[in-house]
Amino acid sequence: MSDADVIFAIIAGVVGLLIWGRLPVMLVALMVPLALFFSGILPLDQVFAGFGDTVIIFIASLFVVAAGLEASGVTAWVGQWLSRAVGSSPFKLSVFTVLIAALLSPLISQSGAVAALVPVVILLTLRMGKSPSKFLMPLAFASAAGSKLALTGTPKNVLVSDAAADAGYGSFGFFEFAWVGVPLLLGTVLIVAALGRRLLPERQSANLPEDFGQHAHTLAEQYAMTGSARLYRVLDGSPLLGKSREALDPVAGISLLAVSGATPDRAESRTFAPGDVLVLRGNMDVLSKFADANRLEVMPDAEGSIADMLFNRHSGLAEVVVKPRSKLIGTVMSPGSVTESGQLVVVAVQRNGQDLGGANMGDVDGAAGVTLQAGDHLLLQGTWRALERMSSDPDVLAVDSPDAVRRQAVPLGRGSKRMLAILATMVVVLAAGILPAPVVVLIAAMAVIGSRIITVPQVYRAIDWNTVVLVASMLPLSTAMNRTGVSTQMADFLVTALGGANPTTLLAGLFFFTAILGQVISNTATAMIVIPIAIMAAGDLGISAKPVLMSLNVGASAAFLTPVATTSNLIVMGPGGYRFGDYWRLGLVLMALYFVIAVFWVPVVWKL
Repeated sequence: MSDADVIFAIIAGVVGLLIWGRLPVMLVALMVPLALFFSGILPLDQVFAGFGDTVIIFIASLFVVAAGLEASGVTAWVGQWLSRAVGSSPFKLSVFTVLIAALLSPLISQSGAVAALVPVVILLTLRMGKSPSKFLMPLAFASAAGSKLALTGTPKNVLVSDAAADAGYGSFGFFEFAWVGVPLLLGTVLIVAALGRRLLPERQSANLPEDFGQHAHTLAEQYAMTGSARLYRVLDGSPLLGKSREALDPVAGISLLAVSGATPDRAESRTFAPGDVLVLRGNMDVLSKFADANRLEVMPDAEGSIADMLFNRHSGLAEVVVKPRSKLIGTVMSPGSVTESGQLVVVAVQRNGQDLGGANMGDVDGAAGVTLQAGDHLLLQGTWRALERMSSDPDVLAVDSPDAVRRQAVPLGRGSKRMLAILATMVVVLAAGILPAPVVVLIAAMAVIGSRIITVPQVYRAIDWNTVVLVASMLPLSTAMNRTGVSTQMADFLVTALGGANPTTLLAGLFFFTAILGQVISNTATAMIVIPIAIMAAGDLGISAKPVLMSLNVGASAAFLTPVATTSNLIVMGPGGYRFGDYWRLGLVLMALYFVIAVFWVPVVWKL
């Protein structure tokens, strides 16, 4: 058996195993470099060279940038805007997510746009009671259409532009790709809106996030804060000025839950200042007398204002459970008391679903507090930093991660301005072409970490290692195809079969050849293999290579039939609960659209 036959056997085996679906996709992918090594086709240094390829740095860095967008609240802000725009309409959600994914793709790449929007779409579908599998795949497919809106949308655009220039036809302009990108996007929107939910499966993923969009209001209702808490403003001349917050503990019947001032640092200050807004909880008569005695002005009780005071971009709420054998067992706490660290306030204490503590019950004799037992629930309020430190305390168990809650429920939170500045700089540098794309995105990822938007442990959790390993494992297959002459054999066959055909037949043949090959290996690698074939075939027919290259470019992007075709397809596979065979139904319809654009519309814009 020749090396070429071995390559064809490896490709057939990989496709067969992926269609079979009994083995994890990553495991099947790792078989590829091992098969290339044991067959002797590639030496050891080339078998695993994919793990050091620049595309791996590019993909991993994109995950970090997307995690920065989520951690800083930019994604939450987009999600809240999208939630208001779509309401409870699945149709609107389909259309809006497709449009946003497409518009983001030229800015932060296909993979970056999909990675940033996946958590937003999942949460919106869960709120509607719909399956995310009906919406996530169109997100990945729309990013392919969006990548054709500008030169920087995908590396394939750069490859065909450089090839056109080298062939003497001149490069493509920065927005010239939009001639195909706009009709592809419009067609994708129509297809997804009309057929998307019919052609997509009803799947459930095992790793869906919780919805924390109304977390503050949920906690306020569970701990019955809405009926016993009031807002007060500290006036000039108040006896409280300059005193510490602990001065109110142990004032009988009164709990100080939160303090908010004119500047963010007031959330961490331990003393009272003029203009501070206090959230006090307790018996209404006692609160009224206390306010009169300490020059506190009652503020309007607007809907949700108390929850917003307790839960905002600077501070939040966290629910913890006292662990068995915890050092807290036997200690006395009451609503309004401060934890040992001095950074958190006990908002409420519950045991078996019942409120404990006099201030909670409206009892004026509640200063004695509650002797904690294992299993007691504490609702704590404080800065997000303090809450995150608390979540690692060995004496308590956080019901929900404060970091996860903040990322989802607090729009444009801490670090959002820095994150937007990093994103804007990255986009500008990518558009200007000053540095190679992997270098630009890596610097952006380093800036996200260096500016403390996310931590190093969060970086490791943010990167989808399944995707990274899969792409790295498949890249050596392209090298092997070139080394064994498989790609040359395929090129010779195509030129022989289509060499005497008319231009339309050539475009159609190139489209199918490129699109089919792109379902198995990287579509960027596919474009690199087919570009010289396309230029040679165009020369044989005596036509311009420019429309031929653009048609090839469209075909290379029509990678919709398998999850391994593109990184975007892989990113949505896990969250959507998709199987290998779920992609082709909607994918075939979109491929038909791409075929029409590549074969019939491209020659209208770029003359043959």
